[in-house]
Amino acid sequence: MPSRTVLIYDRNADWYAEQLAKLCPGYRFVTATSADDAMKLAGEAEILMALAPAIKRDLIAAMPKLQWVQALTTGVDNLVAMAELSPKVTLTNCSGFHGPQMSELALLLMLSLARNFPAMLDNQQAAKWERWPQPLLTGKTACLVGLGSIAETLAKRCVALDMRLTGVSNGRSRLDGFDHIYKRDEIGSAARDADFLVIIVPYSSETHHIINAETLDVMKRSAFLINISRGGCVDERALLSALDSGKLAGAGMDVFETEPLPAQSPLWHHPKIIVTPHIGGMADIYHQQALPIVAENFSRYGRDGADGLAGKFDR
Repeated sequence: MPSRTVLIYDRNADWYAEQLAKLCPGYRFVTATSADDAMKLAGEAEILMALAPAIKRDLIAAMPKLQWVQALTTGVDNLVAMAELSPKVTLTNCSGFHGPQMSELALLLMLSLARNFPAMLDNQQAAKWERWPQPLLTGKTACLVGLGSIAETLAKRCVALDMRLTGVSNGRSRLDGFDHIYKRDEIGSAARDADFLVIIVPYSSETHHIINAETLDVMKRSAFLINISRGGCVDERALLSALDSGKLAGAGMDVFETEPLPAQSPLWHHPKIIVTPHIGGMADIYHQQALPIVAENFSRYGRDGADGLAGKFDR
């Protein structure tokens, strides 16, 4: 049987190809690090491996032999909605390893918001010596909305900092380290008790604006909201209103309803918001984290075809 041609489109494409060639015989790996190079190789490839946001409509349209897309991300929203991607093409994602980087960003935002670290940086630029009491995370309650693998990793780090944990989930009622787990329809009670409300639930029609005006209204005036999940989980207008009225102390936002965040968005310059550009899943060792998952899927595909793949999306 001729080798299946795999187009790897990524900044680390050559590294992936070298490693996968050792681990997964029976494939021909070609690599591209730019959109132009990917387009030149698209026509012959039967399999595409890339970060989902990097996969554009014109690339898919240029791949008549395409049978399988292996995304290197958990989120594949753009691909699920892409008309150019035939339903006959199998789509798989890459998940289960983002816990460390997502947790570290959540903690960075907790610490920065609680200690008003942006003001420290402003004072450094102005050569201004100003001191104020520094709040501790010790003893504070972190409520994790969504209790998947990322929450499990974040929970361990919160416990190490002597934080109290609560959660919101319809799928789990007990989890080590958590004082209480609420159902989604009890999110108001969960939010009322939280010092940090951390959104890590997957986005869907059921979680659209799960954080809305009603939820924000019951939070402590000293509390902080952190969204590292998807922008659609938070009603941004309601958040701005809560911050402007003093109902909420601040917010750390890594994801937004429109991305990239438009330059005219008031979120950019709001004094109570820390904005990061959807970096929660990123890591300097991302390619090393993803490799075992994609290698396993290539082995499954070679053995069992599309039926054996993990992380499939029903489109």
